[in-house]
Amino acid sequence: MENVLIATVLSFVVTYFSIPILIRVAELKHLYDEPDERKTHKQRIPALGGIGFFSGFIIAAAVCVPALQNSPFQYMMAAFFIIFMVGMKDDLVGLSPLKKLIGQLMASFAIIYLGNLQINSMYGFMGIYALPANISLMLTYFTFIVVINAFNLIDGVDGHAGSIGLLVSAILGAYFLHVGEITYAVLGFAMAGGLASFLIYNISPARIFMGDTGSLLIGIVNAVLVLKFIDVAGNPAGKMPVGATPAVAIAILIVPLFDTLRVFAVRMLKGKSPFSADRNHIHHYLLDLKLDHRQTTLVSVGVNAAFIVAAFLLQDMGTTWLTLLVVAAATTFTGGLYLARKRKMAVKTTVTTITQPAAQGAAPKVLRVTTGGILQDK
Repeated sequence: MENVLIATVLSFVVTYFSIPILIRVAELKHLYDEPDERKTHKQRIPALGGIGFFSGFIIAAAVCVPALQNSPFQYMMAAFFIIFMVGMKDDLVGLSPLKKLIGQLMASFAIIYLGNLQINSMYGFMGIYALPANISLMLTYFTFIVVINAFNLIDGVDGHAGSIGLLVSAILGAYFLHVGEITYAVLGFAMAGGLASFLIYNISPARIFMGDTGSLLIGIVNAVLVLKFIDVAGNPAGKMPVGATPAVAIAILIVPLFDTLRVFAVRMLKGKSPFSADRNHIHHYLLDLKLDHRQTTLVSVGVNAAFIVAAFLLQDMGTTWLTLLVVAAATTFTGGLYLARKRKMAVKTTVTTITQPAAQGAAPKVLRVTTGGILQDK
């Protein structure tokens, strides 16, 4: 317990005092996230925030993770530093999607192969239990890549990725603390502490962004935590077994995970790269419905928390049925947002202004088309 408490406080404090320094460095060196037509901010914002909570997280983890024989922690640290370097290069000079993917695969390899962390069972989903070795490896790598990129792709609104990352890492950290997995509890709470401190500067109006350095780190840490959760919670002889473990894990990551898979699928169906840019994320839907950054973040975090609570309450349904329920609920929620946004955009498009030629010397006459198609004199 002491390790977890120290890790949380240490990560918070280091991050808190690092961020103002990073803001000043960004101002001196002109290291900004420039606004464009896709982005929601209109001013240049420093994008080095990920360095701040990376520093807090790494220092807290190095100090507080217990030294255990055959611990995979050294391989995790190697993976975290690989991801840090990938994100840093992308933030400073840019990096192609292929090179980013290679870096993510290298980091995943360090944890999966060297750290021996992988998905070995489907826990009864569609009647499937133990997985063949090749299928197990493919599924584990796929999970890592999706989760890493999920947090990167939802980082489009002030406080959004940080708040959801805080929720997920704190929930998983609390579970590991309860079952006595101190290494993973320290990782979860060190990440939560660093993100809590970072959000002081990142909640709208943001003074700094986390950049890819931060979002990729949140992704890989939570990928490690959720895979370990599946392994530990899926053991019926464990201290706190959880029924329908894969379904509960999906619910814990529902907002970033479902949004990323949905957007990837839509892009590929349109013949585009899954990493191409667009405005089809859930946070874009909420912004188009006239919610501000804080409201968008609160809705996303609230929905994610509701899915987590519901999944734990309904864990006795079985893996297959609970997974289908979680996916159906997420699809219904997203579909509702899509239709509401479509209706909003249709109204905005329909209300057009038509200026008719005016008589000589007279003021122009403006006719406005209402949603009912009736011309009104204005």
